[in-house]
Amino acid sequence: MKLKEIEAFDAFMKHGTTKAAAEALAISQSMVSRLLSGLEEELGFTLFKRKRNQIEPTSEAYVYHASVLRLMASIRDTQKDAEAIANNQVGNVVVAAQPIFCDTFLLDVIKRFKERHPKVGVRLVDVGMQELLKMIGNNTCDVALGITLEADTYGASVTSLARCEARCIMHREHSLASESVVPITSLQNQTFVELMSDSPLRARVDYIMQTIDIKRHIAAEIRPMRSVCALVDRGLGIAIIDAIAELLLHGTSVVSKPIEPSIEWEIALLKSKSRPLSKVAKAFCDDIHQEIGELQQMGILKELPRSETGPTSSSLL
Repeated sequence: MKLKEIEAFDAFMKHGTTKAAAEALAISQSMVSRLLSGLEEELGFTLFKRKRNQIEPTSEAYVYHASVLRLMASIRDTQKDAEAIANNQVGNVVVAAQPIFCDTFLLDVIKRFKERHPKVGVRLVDVGMQELLKMIGNNTCDVALGITLEADTYGASVTSLARCEARCIMHREHSLASESVVPITSLQNQTFVELMSDSPLRARVDYIMQTIDIKRHIAAEIRPMRSVCALVDRGLGIAIIDAIAELLLHGTSVVSKPIEPSIEWEIALLKSKSRPLSKVAKAFCDDIHQEIGELQQMGILKELPRSETGPTSSSLL
């Protein structure tokens, strides 16, 4: 059976005559009659009692129309879904990201995205770098945000977004708070609040400190960057943080200083090489790029040199 036959039957049952059905469908009355006859022939049972120039539904027609109503409702839903998909208004986006991104600018990305795509679900998963790469490799997330580009072996397509410089933070009453720039040599014998040893930033800091033989006292080790900042606010020690973590310092007694020489890395957007992005995932990526641009304008992130923008596979960590 053809959809046009079903539509003609539905229109006839709703409006009562072939003339009214033809007007509702914007086709000729003779076309409606042909469509109804064709449907009746395909079904194999009588839909209409024919009396001269008039037709009346049989009891079987009413039973069958109940099924047709369900079908037409399903078709309308399918059409709405198609329109929603075309307009990026249906689906889900799964984003894997390191916790500092989940605690800061990704919240603004989600807010902006939901304003334009209210019916699209967003799931934000905060994970460490190794788990993030596994999720990309296993296609259990659509996109991911990390601070390493060492991802080719995990089946990831990687795009550098911006350059990030570490900051040294301390309580405003700390002796280093009066410095405009903190020389790394001045960190000798300072008390630190540190990220856990599996953090890429912690690994970078450890390597630099060992290379130039800087000794530091570690008062506490903790995983979330938010907690590191909170302990520094309580005067427990100083810390070296991701520049994005400065967004967590508003309303605290913590001050942030650049480090000399600088400790740098790049923020990267990761996607699967084996699975294309959906339209809604692409729209979410667009909002990430917009938010990164605003962080650059705020001076929290730095733009990449032109030759470094776009997909890359170089190792930063």
